[in-house]
Amino acid sequence: MKLAVLGAGAWGTALAASWAPHHDVTLWGRDAAELDAMRADRLNTRYLPGCPLPDSLEFNPDFDAVAHAAQLIVIAVPSHGLRATLTALARQPALPPLIWVCKGFEPGSRKLPHQLVAELLPDHAQTAVLSGPSFAQEVAQGYPTALTLASHDSALAQHLAEVLSGHRLRLYAHDDVIGVEIGGALKNVMAIAAGICDGLQFGHNARAALITRGLAEMTRLGVQLGGRVETFMGLSGLGDLILTTTGDLSRNRQVGLRLARGQSLDAILAELGHVAEGVTTAREVAALADARGVDMPITRAVCQMLFEGLPAAQAVNTLLNREIKAEF
Repeated sequence: MKLAVLGAGAWGTALAASWAPHHDVTLWGRDAAELDAMRADRLNTRYLPGCPLPDSLEFNPDFDAVAHAAQLIVIAVPSHGLRATLTALARQPALPPLIWVCKGFEPGSRKLPHQLVAELLPDHAQTAVLSGPSFAQEVAQGYPTALTLASHDSALAQHLAEVLSGHRLRLYAHDDVIGVEIGGALKNVMAIAAGICDGLQFGHNARAALITRGLAEMTRLGVQLGGRVETFMGLSGLGDLILTTTGDLSRNRQVGLRLARGQSLDAILAELGHVAEGVTTAREVAALADARGVDMPITRAVCQMLFEGLPAAQAVNTLLNREIKAEF
């Protein structure tokens, strides 16, 4: 199959590299000079240093040409760039099936990716979301990984899962697009909280409690927005949550660890050099939860630490001293 991967960051490059041995894959990025360097060096030195890229992987900075030639398009830009990418795709006379892998809400509108797709490509039904526990570096290195591919069209989800699965990359078909998107977005917020917890050296007990209560928050909001409970027990919910809250390759976990050390948010983000989706997602989720009347104390505490200057230790104490309630 002729695949176009739009977005030459860590995740887009990793997926393109994983699929290139089995498909005709072209990677698009905005920076032509960076693509030229990747073509020459067979390496994405900025986002995936130490992960050689297959010789078969092609690079092209011509957006329209890449999109026009593709039999399948995978959008791997950050969530804040999704609207512009979809707007550009809307210029195409016809589009093949479309998958997005970005996680989070659009800043300001609080729309999930599938809502933006419906708004900007209203006549395009062959769409899906790919999410689940995955660090780009491990995918690029060929480590075993399992993901969820969800579409409102169950037959399309099954077909794409079969086409895109390989020896080390296994995809499971799903039809709960909202649940998969919510899991992928909110786990980043919980990863910031877990990083803070570990940075303060509160121990394994505290982290386990935080992950469990974080899953409860994710599920409450997800179900309220139309997702299904069982989705949050799967790869795109619990699986992704465990990975990002415990793995040090998680950028969002790194944000929390560094907040606990007293670093400012601006300094942390500048030092990371990558997008940490949980930072912008936290604010949007907190506002959405308030509007919907959903109780999300961990998310609220993360927002207070990120944007209101609340010391990490004080935020944790506030959580620990909340009113005692029944677990369910």
